Amino acid sequence: MEVKIVETHEELEQAYHVRMVVFVEEQNVPAEEELDEFDKTAIHFIGYEKKQAIAASRLRFTEEYGKLERICVIKEYRGKSFGKELILAMEDVIKEKGYKKAKLNAQTHAEEFYKKLGYETISGEFMDAGIPHVTMIKEL
Repeated sequence: MEVKIVETHEELEQAYHVRMVVFVEEQNVPAEEELDEFDKTAIHFIGYEKKQAIAASRLRFTEEYGKLERICVIKEYRGKSFGKELILAMEDVIKEKGYKKAKLNAQTHAEEFYKKLGYETISGEFMDAGIPHVTMIKEL
């Protein structure tokens, strides 16, 4: 998979499309909750496989953390380490910007996936968009 930072309006629309497919169509997140005010200022990532957009995420900076958000891979492409590639690309940008910690809110079914990438759970379970989550951090 080729992972890149979104640079054009077309790439941003493709990233939004991947997010809508995964979160709104598949996971029933309300569309009005999926796209929010933070999209305007976030760094967006897009993953391509054979020129098709198959993964997306966004990165924001809060306090002392790079905050990984909206990480998603189209269902047919899961289990091929594309999510890991996306996260590693995001962590590289966090380090390039001089931050030493990454933070994310993981859906609980993905908690083990993030633990394998070095993230540690720092919260109890909470609901976001009707889906159980936990907060996780990693020292970079």
